[in-house]
Amino acid sequence: MPSGTERIPGQRLQKLANIRAMGIDPYPPRYKRTHTTQQAVELLTQEEQAGKTETSEVNIPGRIMANRLMGKISFIDIHDGSGKIQLFLSKNELDEQSIALLKELDIGDFIGAKGVVFRTRSKEPTVRAKTLTLLSKSLQPLPEKWHGLSDVEIRYRQRYLDLISNEEVRKTFQTRSKVVSAIRRFMDGRGFIEVETPILQPEADNAAAKPFVTHHNVLDRDLYMRIEMELHLKRLIIGGFEKVYEIGRIFRNEGVSFKHNPEFTMMESYEAYADYNSVMEMVEQMVSSVAVEVLGTTIVPHKDTKIDLKTPWQRLSFRDAITQYSGIDFVQYPNVDLLRAKMKEKGIEVDPQKNWAHLVDDLLSTFVEPKLIQPTFLIDYPLSLSPLAKKKPGQERVVERFEAFAGGIEIANAFTELNDPLDQRERFIQQVKDKQADGEEGKVDEDFLLAMEHGMPPTGGSGIGIDRLVMILTGNQSIREVILFPQLKDKAE
Repeated sequence: MPSGTERIPGQRLQKLANIRAMGIDPYPPRYKRTHTTQQAVELLTQEEQAGKTETSEVNIPGRIMANRLMGKISFIDIHDGSGKIQLFLSKNELDEQSIALLKELDIGDFIGAKGVVFRTRSKEPTVRAKTLTLLSKSLQPLPEKWHGLSDVEIRYRQRYLDLISNEEVRKTFQTRSKVVSAIRRFMDGRGFIEVETPILQPEADNAAAKPFVTHHNVLDRDLYMRIEMELHLKRLIIGGFEKVYEIGRIFRNEGVSFKHNPEFTMMESYEAYADYNSVMEMVEQMVSSVAVEVLGTTIVPHKDTKIDLKTPWQRLSFRDAITQYSGIDFVQYPNVDLLRAKMKEKGIEVDPQKNWAHLVDDLLSTFVEPKLIQPTFLIDYPLSLSPLAKKKPGQERVVERFEAFAGGIEIANAFTELNDPLDQRERFIQQVKDKQADGEEGKVDEDFLLAMEHGMPPTGGSGIGIDRLVMILTGNQSIREVILFPQLKDKAE
C-alpha cells in the first residue's frame, strides 16, 4: 500500500498548492459558527412566520457533499452533525477570494459560508453566500459511490467513511449513546450509584472465558484484562454500598461472530436484599422504559417481524425450554457419557472434549436461543452452569439464575448471588478442576473469599450486554454494526 504523499491524488495536491499560493491557510485553527444547518433552517422558519423572506447573516460550516458548478451560479450542499443545507453561490455576490477559492474546492472539503438564509423557488432552505472560508482541504476523495457506501470491509475498517456516507449508521450510534444515557438515568432513579472497578487484574477471573494477558514492566508481573466486573462489585456490597452498577468494557480472548466481539460493553449491577425475581422485574422495566425514552415505542423491527419489549416478559424454566426445543431432558442424563450418547442418538454432533455443563449449554445455544425472538426469561439453571448463583431452596442441583433473550440472542444474565463463603469455596475448587480438565488454568480467588467471610447480605446481581441490547433496539443483526471500531482480521487474511 502506498504511504505518505504517494497515495494522495496529484490533482488534490495541486489544488492545495494553489490555495496556499493565494495566501489562504487551508487548515485554519478555528471558525466562529453562529448556527448549525438545522438551526439555520429553524431560524428561516421563524423569520418567515414573522413575515420576512430571509434571515440576518449567519456563519455555517460543514463538509461539501455535492458541488454543482454552473458558470456564474453554483450550488454546494454541506453537511454537519445536525443535517445539511444548500449554498447558493453567485459570482456577482461573492468576494474575489471566494470566487478564486471556489474552483479549488472538492467534495469532502470543509468550508464555512457567510450569508443570509432564504428559500429558492423550489422551497429549498439555502444560504446565499457572500463569503466562503476553507476550513480543511480533503486530500483523499470519498470512495466511488460514496453515497450509501456498502462495502463491508471499508465500512468497518474505515468507519469514518461509513459515518460520512450512511445516515442510518450515524443514527445507530447516536441511538447507542442515547441508550447508555437512558440506562444511567434509570439506574440512578432506582437509587443505584455508578462505580468503577479495575480492568487490569492480578489474577484471571473465575468466569468461563479466556482472558487477555499483558505484562507490567515496573512490577514485573503479568496482569489479566477483566472478563467480568462481578467480584469487585460484590466487594462493594460487602463494604456497605447497597446498590451499585458499572458500565464498562469487558475483554475475552475468544472468537468473533455476529454476536461476539473480543471487547464489548456490559452493565453489571448488584442490589443488597434483592433476589433474581426482583432483578428480573428491574431488567424488563429498564429495557422497556429505555425503548420508550429513546425510540418512543416498545416495538422494534427484527428481520421480517417485530419484537415487543413491553412488560411483562415471558418466563420459561431452563429445563422445560431445552426439553421442548431439543427433545432431550438433560436431567435424565446426569453425567457426560449418558448425555453425549443421547445427543448422538438424536443426530447431534458432539465435541468429545466438552464436559456435561458445556453440552447442556450447547443444547441451549443450538435449539432454544434461536427460537426466543420475543423477550423471554429462562429461569432456574443447573448448578454446574452457575458457580456464583444461590441454590434454589429444596433443589440441590438447581440455582436461582435467569438469562434474558430477545431476537434470538442473550441480552442479560442474573443470579440470586451466592453469599455462603464455604459453599463458594467448594464451587471455586470444582470450577478450577473443570477448567484444568479442559486444559485451562484456574485459581481459587482467596481475596474474594476473604471478603465474603466478613459477611455479604442477600444480593441480586445482573449483567446486561449493551451491544446486544443496542442490536435489538436498532434492528441490527451483527454486533459489528453497533460497535464503532470492531476487531477485524488483518487485511492480508
